[in-house]
Amino acid sequence: MSLRSTLIVSLPLVTGLLAGCLDHPVKKVTYDKTQVDDITVDVQLNKDVDILFVIDNSGSMADEQATLSKNFEAFIGVLERKDVDANYRIGITTTDAGNPLCKQAQTTPEGGKLVLSSCLDRMALGDFTFNMDDYGYACSDYCKLDDAALTDRMKPTETQYSDGEVAPRRWIERIEGKTNLPDDVSSVEAFQCFGPQGVSGCGMESHLESMYLALAQASRADSPTNYGFLRDQAILSVVFITDELDCSYNPEFGEIFTTDKTFWSNPDDPQATSAVCFNAGVKCDGDGPTYTNCRSANFGVDGTEGVSDDQAVLRPLSKYVNFLQTIEDAKKVTQPDQEVLVALIAGVPPGYETKDADVIYEDSSDPEFQDSFGIGAGCTLANAMDPDKPQTAVPPVREREFAEAFQVGEDRNLFSICQDDYSEALRAIAKTLEAQLKPACMTECVKDIDPTTPVVDPSCVLTAINAREGTREDIPSCEEVGGEWVAPAGSTACFAELIDADDETPSAIDNMDAACVAEGFNLEFKLIRTAPAPAGTTFEATCELSPNPSQDCPML
Repeated sequence: MSLRSTLIVSLPLVTGLLAGCLDHPVKKVTYDKTQVDDITVDVQLNKDVDILFVIDNSGSMADEQATLSKNFEAFIGVLERKDVDANYRIGITTTDAGNPLCKQAQTTPEGGKLVLSSCLDRMALGDFTFNMDDYGYACSDYCKLDDAALTDRMKPTETQYSDGEVAPRRWIERIEGKTNLPDDVSSVEAFQCFGPQGVSGCGMESHLESMYLALAQASRADSPTNYGFLRDQAILSVVFITDELDCSYNPEFGEIFTTDKTFWSNPDDPQATSAVCFNAGVKCDGDGPTYTNCRSANFGVDGTEGVSDDQAVLRPLSKYVNFLQTIEDAKKVTQPDQEVLVALIAGVPPGYETKDADVIYEDSSDPEFQDSFGIGAGCTLANAMDPDKPQTAVPPVREREFAEAFQVGEDRNLFSICQDDYSEALRAIAKTLEAQLKPACMTECVKDIDPTTPVVDPSCVLTAINAREGTREDIPSCEEVGGEWVAPAGSTACFAELIDADDETPSAIDNMDAACVAEGFNLEFKLIRTAPAPAGTTFEATCELSPNPSQDCPML
């Protein structure tokens, strides 16, 4: 007498190519009509990644932006590596969210809006001029494409909210190996033109507020630039590139930059400096000039420390930690192991990420520097062109604490901006993303319905469920065409069963991931999509289970 069993597993949607280990409640498992206990199986389907770059566009960032462009291939190289093949979106905004000290007509604050235009065109607008000096090399050294060759030729794409309508988007994306860029332009070439943001932005950088506004607008239908950027189940990564500290302020207390000099280092200065940002949001322990530690703190408008969040002159750090944690918690509902990732390339010394160096908080021996920033440099890079003017960066106290709140494991997620090569930093940031991408191992032993073949022949059905719309729809099996999995004509999605654990078949596209094989599983799922599914879509997989798992899956 044969045994028949059925396993039903809920699979959360990740738009694009999906592979991750199953992690959702099994509805029922039965053996010859005998009901047994419910089973919970993990699901990890993480091939989609959404990456937000928040790039400092103040007057001191030309060299750093050029270095970012020069080394960006190290980042993309990890995501596009064949065994990673991430479905990524890359959005870019600046640290300029406005400030009473900066005239909006001059700095034109982005306020979190995603920016997608060639820096060559923005050079003509004066974005690469600061104090009458031209820093156009930060763009032109690596960008060769103007808007006519790049932005104007972007391919229209869908989002999970667009209901089949396509339009040009304000981000770079690569889904199933296909980008929204012109056919003759790579993602690296595009970023080398889109990434440099110039040096005309506000010098009171609002890193955290800009990030908040960018991600908040991604879910607002009235945002023409950001709406639809985030995908429900995609891994989210935020990367800050800056040489200063966060100055995200509460507009109710904007006078601290203009008429109220409580936080000014020197009340005789003609106008406020970036020292206000340090003095109004950071508390250092010790008497100085060297401090044991510096940390974020809430200060009231009169200088009182420890005020409530609503009375703090700079936005409390908790606002931004809680906001991003809410996003992470929503993702964990369907993917419990998923982490939101945050990284900084900022004012920490080289070697900080490997714990070979730590930030030293001390007052500057240069009175002008101290008056300008409220603290000494966190790192310094010699300037070969002008030895008397080294590149410096201020310790990112508030941003550091924010990033550390989302640190994964023991590896530090802060890298020094005081380097002439960011390749290793960018590669490390991308590899942290890679570590979140896991194959969709079927964590129960499935039945081989055709024992005459050298590989497992499973019997599974994949069903798309959208609770918002009250719909259920079976997903067809993928077809193999030219050595690739493709959806049948008229379908926007299909699923493939990867069953080759030991190169038993001539084709490589059915090979199981080594991680699944090592665990003793005998099936891996892959979902192929040619268009995003509506928000809120999940999947169920129904499979026949092996009646003899100890024989069919001896390693389980």
